[in-house]
Amino acid sequence: MTANASARAIKPELLRTYTEDFNKDRANLIAADAAVSAGVLKAATDYRGVRALPRDFSIELKQGSITNQERSGRCWMFASLNTLRYELMHRWNLEDFEFSETYLFFWDAMEKSNTYLENVLRTLDEATDSRLFEAINESPADDGGWWQMFAALVNKYGLVPKSAYPESENSRNSDDFKQYLNSKLREFAAELRRRSAAGASEDELRALKDEYMGTVYRICAVALGEPPEKFDFFARTKDDDEDKKGEACKCKAEADADGKAESCKCEGKSDAKACKCDKDKSDKPKTGKDERPQIREIGITPLEFYKKYVPVDVNDFVTLANAPLKNRPFNQRYHIRFSANVAEAGDMEFVNVPLDVFKKAALDQLTAGHPIWFACDCTQFALRKDGFFDQSVVRVDQLFGTEFTGDKAHGLEYGDSPSNHAMTFTGVNLDEDGKPNRWKVENSWGKDAGKDGYYVMSDAWFDRYVTELIIRKEYLDDATRALLTTEPVELDPWQPLTRRCR
Repeated sequence: MTANASARAIKPELLRTYTEDFNKDRANLIAADAAVSAGVLKAATDYRGVRALPRDFSIELKQGSITNQERSGRCWMFASLNTLRYELMHRWNLEDFEFSETYLFFWDAMEKSNTYLENVLRTLDEATDSRLFEAINESPADDGGWWQMFAALVNKYGLVPKSAYPESENSRNSDDFKQYLNSKLREFAAELRRRSAAGASEDELRALKDEYMGTVYRICAVALGEPPEKFDFFARTKDDDEDKKGEACKCKAEADADGKAESCKCEGKSDAKACKCDKDKSDKPKTGKDERPQIREIGITPLEFYKKYVPVDVNDFVTLANAPLKNRPFNQRYHIRFSANVAEAGDMEFVNVPLDVFKKAALDQLTAGHPIWFACDCTQFALRKDGFFDQSVVRVDQLFGTEFTGDKAHGLEYGDSPSNHAMTFTGVNLDEDGKPNRWKVENSWGKDAGKDGYYVMSDAWFDRYVTELIIRKEYLDDATRALLTTEPVELDPWQPLTRRCR
């Protein structure tokens, strides 16, 4: 061994010192017993931190049943659909509702495949080991995504209820499907590049790409089944008896003979008891028949369903980021190259704002009664099973005897805490001064994760690990809204804040 190599090695005498120091400290031995037996997270759980985060909230939204993405990377899609189903349920007075995640999953696989091949055609002069081509080629049609990818899919393909296109084995557990789809796409990429080097024209290459997309469709249809072009929709509205006095009466969603929803003739009454429809029904003898008003559609298309039944426009939302990086100044609009899933829809964009602006937008939207899509690093100081996001709950600093001092900028710059998961804020607790101290989080890991599928997040964890919010334009301040029309700064697809949520 050379002298230089010896200087780089772990020295035996240092190892002896390390083990002596470890065994002299009783706390190390207790920590090792706990961690080896129970695992790091259980051993590091602080009961005082748990007790400091009760699961009640001064502002809380009524959401439907918890959803489950299972073994797939569709969190961004689930979180997006959860924000929209809340609006649909409350607009149409439904007890529960779930969109088909598989429907958008099918079209996302198709669109990402097409965009990948388009990006291959755009970079034919790039070496395969160039940083740009490696970024494009890393995951051609992987599961991950952002809100804007969701919006692009909805704009083009609409939405359907889960009953019209339910889950399949390959949507619940997508690894095998995506493994072979991605392998085929990379074969296509290699052939496009080979044909180009042999002198094929752009028109010839594009015709070949169209042929390849036929194979992609076949793979997606075999794995997931073909998506519906039209479908029937049926739902029952809630009983008014379950609602508060003064809410819209039951008959507002009754269908006419053509199967189209019409407004209640009694709407506008200040007292729900004054609704004639309720009085007529109360005079009838009770039977076992479910007489709740119905919503029924026959042969509706996905785009028609979205436009008729979803009371918000997916284009009225803006991505706010809070990334305190020196090379990402606040109050600036950014554009990420090669980040689209739908080629013609354009790449992803966001506005980077200071934390106070970021948090105020979230509070204003929740206070107004609307849930919020957000992205974070869900692995840091988190208890997946018990449902906590808080550094005071997961005391790995005490367990390992060392402080974790990295801040938000460090986590983003060094890739230690990138955005890797999307969820939905459905509540917040305000202290006596009106400031948030904990947030209610709807996850998409099923009802057995967290408390019935919900998590509680400390406000300190929000500040440190929440990096993106999807905010309705009406809840932006004037200065932030003005940034939406400014010229964006372009970012490369490997830079911070470009990773897709899974």
